[in-house]
Amino acid sequence: MILFNIDNMISNKFTVLKNSVQEIIDLIANKQNKEANNKLLEVSELLDELLDFSDADEDLIEISKYQVLLNQLHQKINA
Repeated sequence: MILFNIDNMISNKFTVLKNSVQEIIDLIANKQNKEANNKLLEVSELLDELLDFSDADEDLIEISKYQVLLNQLHQKINA
């Protein structure tokens, strides 16, 4: 039962992560780089949490995709 709760928690955090990344993209599109950078820092912390609690290969693969995306968004914000 505990594993189900952890898996469910991770699934919910991926949903939050996806929505937050979209928010960062929208902020960049609206030239709100300071707000985008602040949101990026928040999302990076969430990603670190997910990394700490995930051990399934598919979760780790998904996390690595978001890490690459966040790095690209960081470069875009600070270009």
